[in-house]
Amino acid sequence: MSAEAVQATQEPSSVADVVTPTERVFVWQAGALTLSFGSGEHPVRIVGVEAGAQNVVTEATQPLVEAIITGDGRARNTTRFTHTGVGARLRLADVRRTESDGVARLEIEQRDAQTGLVVTVTFTASPDVAGARVRTSVRNDGPMPVVLEALSTIAIGALVSHGDDPHEALLHTGSGEQLAENRWVVTKAWSQAGLGDFHSGVNHQPGRGYTAASGTSTWTTARALPTGVLEHPVSGRAIAWQVEHNGGWRWELVNQREGEDALALVLLGPTDLHHQWAEELVPGASFESVPASFTVGSAGAESAVAELTRHRRWLRRAQRADSSSLLVFNDFMNTILGDPTTERLLPLIRAAAAAGAECFCIDAGWYDDSEEGDWWPSVGEWLPSTRRFPDGGLARVADTIRSHGMKVGIWVEPEVIGVRSPLAETLPAEAFMQRHGIRVREHDRYFLDLRNPAAREHLDQTFDRLIADFGVGFFKLDYNVTPGAGTDLDAFSVGAGLLAHNRAHLSWFAALRSKHPDVVFENCSSGAMRSDFGMLEVFDVQSTSDQQDFRLYPPIAAAAPMQMLPEQAASWAYPQTSMSDEEIAFTLVTGLSGRLYLSGFLNKMNEEQFALVEEAVRVFKSMRSDIAEAVPEWPGGYPDWDAQTLSLQLRTPDRSLLYVWHRSESTTETIELDLGGEVTPTSLRQIYPESAAAWAVSGSNDDRIALTPPMPGFSARVYDVTSD
Repeated sequence: MSAEAVQATQEPSSVADVVTPTERVFVWQAGALTLSFGSGEHPVRIVGVEAGAQNVVTEATQPLVEAIITGDGRARNTTRFTHTGVGARLRLADVRRTESDGVARLEIEQRDAQTGLVVTVTFTASPDVAGARVRTSVRNDGPMPVVLEALSTIAIGALVSHGDDPHEALLHTGSGEQLAENRWVVTKAWSQAGLGDFHSGVNHQPGRGYTAASGTSTWTTARALPTGVLEHPVSGRAIAWQVEHNGGWRWELVNQREGEDALALVLLGPTDLHHQWAEELVPGASFESVPASFTVGSAGAESAVAELTRHRRWLRRAQRADSSSLLVFNDFMNTILGDPTTERLLPLIRAAAAAGAECFCIDAGWYDDSEEGDWWPSVGEWLPSTRRFPDGGLARVADTIRSHGMKVGIWVEPEVIGVRSPLAETLPAEAFMQRHGIRVREHDRYFLDLRNPAAREHLDQTFDRLIADFGVGFFKLDYNVTPGAGTDLDAFSVGAGLLAHNRAHLSWFAALRSKHPDVVFENCSSGAMRSDFGMLEVFDVQSTSDQQDFRLYPPIAAAAPMQMLPEQAASWAYPQTSMSDEEIAFTLVTGLSGRLYLSGFLNKMNEEQFALVEEAVRVFKSMRSDIAEAVPEWPGGYPDWDAQTLSLQLRTPDRSLLYVWHRSESTTETIELDLGGEVTPTSLRQIYPESAAAWAVSGSNDDRIALTPPMPGFSARVYDVTSD
């Protein structure tokens, strides 16, 4: 459709009305999402974002696309990714709308007459979700090469709608670190530490400030999270977003001007400024941004997160290998800890099967033959140890797992080669990441470059062999080191080399899944250091942490559904004989709050302790299908790392599951929860542990529910919640 046709059409799904003599608005309605775009003698911009059919047009001026090329830069100087030269010069060339197999698609094409760059933004949306996935591509139709230094996936104005006060906006952001993941906070977008209101109209200047988050290298979630929410608490309008990439990313919430033009959001992949990324586009060449998604809610931040949860499931709709939420026992956490032998594994296998596990995963160390048992620098060849597994080898252990009715699982860290592995010398130099002609090395590991055919062939042969020789049906894929800025071998920039590797990694994994469609794959990545949706879209399970202190794990597990689907969030439950019954139930409730991921010396438990584990397994199996349809809520607010009481609610149309934890050893703390006015104390039924002492449940002020454990100490409960 030409620009003129867009201006003339009056179809409901692509309305065009004159707003000013120089601007027209066209509307795209895809299921539960309505987007309004302004076009004319300026770049296309989003002027309305709504959940539902209402068409709201705001005064937002942020261009839909921002792009920086060397020698051109920004039209108005800042250190953020707005007011770019290319972004300011783009003009609408074409709009294409299609719908097929339940997928609505919108393509907006713009051109920069000065450089000849053609930029196309593509939206895809479900018929049932108020959200969309976005990609942006740029093609050089000009006569000269250009060097791209940044390209937004999307830039969204219209964050402030009619009646919203920009200064009331709340920003929800997440951060973490290894062993302390998923820490979410809510701050005022405009504040002493956030955006500053400098009175744009008085100064006749646009904003240059920002609140931003960036992920570097390949531990994409090792500090800041590529997910966020902007909420207007009075109107309830909220927008959630995620950058969906297994490498460098950035998002920026920026101040524009005032009123409905006060705020904008820019989502990007790697940039020159933050990731040493640049790419040359010769005439005819093209480049596509990393994908990102956004969703809209009208009843507060949790409504936007609920839409994001549904959107994630829709994007993963083709994944079928783990549709039943496989219950895995893994021998690592607080148990064997990377030192497996036949003698140690066989009793655990029998106990895991007796408890009801459906898969037994042999974790790290199974390939290490060194006398000192140092499995870290020897990774890469993936041949089973003969010292650890005498009398039948690893095949005997695998046969034992299958004979007890469980899938065989095994740990692999495929993307690295240990410095003491024979593969470090036999693979060609080009199979490894390099900088300045030197192989990249971190913590006694080298990094495979999956752009290289020899690197991919090595991994293909490894997985084919493990599946053929041992019947492996579950892989835990780990990733414990990160290569820094990337590789400059056969790359325009070190960041471009890393981006190409990131994409080659996902392409290789997609081919592996296609070849072995029934195998279940876990994305471990040193706990959850790479829990971006670029990975989560294609993997089945995401371990939420490597945290070994059961007392610290609940805030990690309870907040995990902000970053991942509840059914993907595998939180360790590692009951031990040294624990009290309440402590055993406490760690098991943590596991039950998403995907139960079982460990611990179950073989050493007494009858009462083992019965608590069996009960948790039965409860998980009875509710895992509900978890796989639920959206998360936090009736007591986001879990605080040091809080003495924590909660999570997983809600479906037919069932609501409530998880509560108590962590005070010296006092009995009451937790007050907003479960909705229709919920009364009699609405809560304790379902785990069923035989344990009940917490006191009572009504509280403001229609809240108060829960109090019977005594101090660590305890936790799971409730079914119904409406009276």
